[in-house]
Amino acid sequence: MRRVVFVVFEGFQAVDLVGPHAVFHYAQQAAGGYDCRVVAPQAGPVRSSSGLPMLAEHGIGDLAPEGLDTLVVVGGAGVAEARRDPGLVAWIAAAAAGARRVASVCSGALLLAATGALAGRRVTTHWARARQLAEEHPELTVDCDPIFLRDGRVWTSAGVSAGMDLALALVEDDHGPELALAAAREMVLYLRRPGNQSQFSVPLWSAQPASDPVRTAVRAVQDEPGARHTVASLADRAGLSPRHLQRRFTAELGMGPAAYVERVRVEAARRALTEGDEPVAALARRLGFGTAETLRRTFHRRVGIAPGEYRERFGAANTRTDLED
Repeated sequence: MRRVVFVVFEGFQAVDLVGPHAVFHYAQQAAGGYDCRVVAPQAGPVRSSSGLPMLAEHGIGDLAPEGLDTLVVVGGAGVAEARRDPGLVAWIAAAAAGARRVASVCSGALLLAATGALAGRRVTTHWARARQLAEEHPELTVDCDPIFLRDGRVWTSAGVSAGMDLALALVEDDHGPELALAAAREMVLYLRRPGNQSQFSVPLWSAQPASDPVRTAVRAVQDEPGARHTVASLADRAGLSPRHLQRRFTAELGMGPAAYVERVRVEAARRALTEGDEPVAALARRLGFGTAETLRRTFHRRVGIAPGEYRERFGAANTRTDLED
């Protein structure tokens, strides 16, 4: 029997607990093998950040940290206070040291990092917490783009619904894809989003331009992703020299113009693949990739799967089929 222990605290995010817990509950009903527990600093009602109370059947004083299979630390607005609880931090550290797997959901990575359990790992968290995590824990490699990451026995996920993707991946790791697929269908979720699918779309994944010239260049790319956007053509629109635009663009957005154009085009391709049935070759021409092969290579590098597989998983027709099952 695999014991899965969820750690909560005052001000935790309810969905960070309920979503993954429901995935494991379904897997337990379908295949057995899981013993799910909820632990808090003290046993009893624990108020979530939305005010919804949850019952923690165990306190850290009555649940031994030894013998866990999987430790899941949830996030939420109360994580800052939780990190200042030496008893809780010590219990999590002891549990993480002996567990077969250690996981965090959303800002739970901040609490798990405070125990030292993430040291030297590549991790993710909610995009709004990524800078804080990186600054406070330079021993980590923080990548806020994927919805979940695995580094050895350590698994971390982005915010809220990404915790369910993480839990499906953990179930798949234990029982194979068939059970994970069955759980996803039962819960009317995507079959399973790949871990390296981006957390967010174009308006969120980069900083917003701070100056009018760069803002003009960005708007041109977003308005017409498939147009011929070279550094020279964007610089001409912005009224800057190509070298000056390259420098300003990188300083304000954290990436150069070419990388930005590529990401906007990939995001546009993702939307088109989920919303329609336009052939990949036509899509590639329309969005500025040129050839289907260029689109496939770029899409796989950015998203982690081929365009055709992405459409099969997330296309509108497939989503409707899942809902009707």
